[in-house]
Amino acid sequence: MAASQPPRFLNEYEKPTRRHFVILGMSWAGWLFDFYDLMMFSFLLVPIKKTLNLSDARLSLLVGATLAATALGGIIFGYLADRYGRKTILSWTILVYSIGTFCCGFAQGALWLLVFRVVTGLGVGGEWATGQTLVGETFPARMRARFAAVMQTGAPLGIALASIVGGFVQPALTNAFGADWGWRGCFFLSVIPALLVVAIRRFMPESDIWLARRRGAVTEETGQIGFLLGTPALRRLFLLGLVLAITDMSAYWFTYSWMPKYLFEKLGNSFARAGIWMLVTQIGGTLGYLSFGLVADWKGRRIAYSIYSAIWAVGLLAVTWFWGAIAVWPWLTVVFMFLVGLGTGNYSGYGPIFSEIFPTRVRNTAMGTAFNLARGVQFFTPLIITVVATHYGLGGGISLAAFFAIATGLWVWTLPETRGTRIVAES
Repeated sequence: MAASQPPRFLNEYEKPTRRHFVILGMSWAGWLFDFYDLMMFSFLLVPIKKTLNLSDARLSLLVGATLAATALGGIIFGYLADRYGRKTILSWTILVYSIGTFCCGFAQGALWLLVFRVVTGLGVGGEWATGQTLVGETFPARMRARFAAVMQTGAPLGIALASIVGGFVQPALTNAFGADWGWRGCFFLSVIPALLVVAIRRFMPESDIWLARRRGAVTEETGQIGFLLGTPALRRLFLLGLVLAITDMSAYWFTYSWMPKYLFEKLGNSFARAGIWMLVTQIGGTLGYLSFGLVADWKGRRIAYSIYSAIWAVGLLAVTWFWGAIAVWPWLTVVFMFLVGLGTGNYSGYGPIFSEIFPTRVRNTAMGTAFNLARGVQFFTPLIITVVATHYGLGGGISLAAFFAIATGLWVWTLPETRGTRIVAES
């Protein structure tokens, strides 16, 4: 009796293999340090402001410029990943954001800090789509969402790491070496993730779906934005996905861009206490990301989005509009901060949905462009919060995130339900 033939592609296996978990582990680590490098700046705003004598408006510009740069990075590296491979470009993006963050430690004023944050943003913008494309193209369809969710947990864990470094390492370095070297030392330490590139180059396999597509593809078509938007069906899906990303991304950045500073003020001007409370949200976020993947594989992508968006909105309104009412019971504020993190679990939905609605020839370009154009729009988020805060306080500005979360839970129903979609090389 002839032995059964092994599956042709990784995504046809019944269960994940060692190669699957190597891809997942490397993509997860790249996303963790991606988000760590992006968010570290928010945890260092106060000491940077003091030593470089920067205004809140200028700090908002720096935060916004980083997010705007991610849009350009998403387009550039998305195109390159569709043309030259997921594995190679994943390595490039990690090197770029690591070098940009490291150089921030040398900045002597706002201009050079702006330049280095833009470099960081370019690398950050390219990493997510490349990693999620790898996971989407290689994992079995019936469990794609849960493993995409595992990769997505790199975001809350990256914020948790930034909380620890900003809340504890930065004060320790300041006490040891002075105020100017506390925050600079944090940036210098952040070059360590660049070592991950060695492991990726040596151990991680390339997407076999991409390799198969490349062997039979017309090179000029691969990754072209014009080709993507010139196809009516793809143009419609791209625009629907872009709006979904914009509403959800707005909810996220209205929540987190000034949250450390908000907690710093509300909790009695303590970096350590603010860091601990941010850790509470990231514990909730980690559980939210993981559980979202299970719900999305069980009940579908759209239902999962709606549930988690509602949880997010409830938590946010409680800790902003009703802080005074719930703060008399400290345990209750902790519960709602946890819910804020839990609701952000809907971020786990991007990878599966975008992987499943776009074909292989433009998947990385489309995912990177939609995700990072939405993140680039967040250039305006810290500026809007600063303006709103002058009239309604910082909590009032942050509370706008709740309405974007609600909009996300509703808008996702304009997209098709893609649970169980088979990803093939020929598309």
